[in-house]
Amino acid sequence: MKSFAWVLSLAGLVVLMSFVEGKKQTVKCSNVKILIPGADNFIEREEIDAILKQNQGELIGRMLGEINLDEIEKKIKANPYIAYAKVYADMDGVIHIEIKQRQPLLRIINAANQDFYVDRNGLKMPVSANFTADVLVANGNIRESFSGRLDTLSSQLAADLYKTALFIKDDTLWDAQIEQIYVNDRKDIELIPRVGNQRIILGDADSIAVKMGNLLAFYKQAMPKVGWDAYKTINIKYTNQIVCERSKSDSLAAAPVATRKAEPKDSAVAGKKVIDSIIKDEIIKEMKKEPAPEKKKVVVTPPVAGKAKTSTPNNKQVKNSTK
Repeated sequence: MKSFAWVLSLAGLVVLMSFVEGKKQTVKCSNVKILIPGADNFIEREEIDAILKQNQGELIGRMLGEINLDEIEKKIKANPYIAYAKVYADMDGVIHIEIKQRQPLLRIINAANQDFYVDRNGLKMPVSANFTADVLVANGNIRESFSGRLDTLSSQLAADLYKTALFIKDDTLWDAQIEQIYVNDRKDIELIPRVGNQRIILGDADSIAVKMGNLLAFYKQAMPKVGWDAYKTINIKYTNQIVCERSKSDSLAAAPVATRKAEPKDSAVAGKKVIDSIIKDEIIKEMKKEPAPEKKKVVVTPPVAGKAKTSTPNNKQVKNSTK
């Protein structure tokens, strides 16, 4: 009995599909509706129209049976900014095109000055002339190359950068605090904070949750006492300790007030200070939401006079001195 019901259902489906296909031969395309949700505009409606026209010519007014919807879908999916596409027609002659764009997570500027995105799925994708995504930027000693096409990550360093960016993006506190990633000459990943002038040396992405938990504990224990600019570097690459290097004394701060030159007023600088102050307040609030992890050993290394920096960042790593 069950077998008979299954055969009957299958026969009904075949009849229905035959009806639909027959209907397509008599229905003309009356409209093309394109849905591209999301705030990112890597691809515009005009570009989809161009793909349609180049692939199938003018659609409106033609019989649906003459239009290869599968070929249209295949061509749209070939665009590197599109993660998903679905193309179908209804019985009113309307062709529906639903598109989901790729979500960039990280922008990499490699050592050869090639510029590309890494999306949330870990795929390399080109930058766009239409839209610039507001994502973390990583630069410095990065050898990951880019062919210009959608591609997978080929190096362990690039995989670590992706893992780091994903962790930061998915955490409210670190998404607000970390504004850039830099790879130094030792190929250690450094995090450039929005609040504070120190470099946070992450090393690699192994045990990143533990390392960032240690940093959060350090923020809670040390920053209220010493201030946000007391340290030149905060090294969290070791999971059992945090190694800090103090900043050099600020000679300008020690100078008599009368010898200081008045700085010109700059509305952009003033505005940036206000924004940083707001962000700092939000970070402090966020830090108070959860208890600090187990206290880690902190080693503070005093600055050595005349000592050269261990790595010389390019101008994209150096934060705005007017901050």
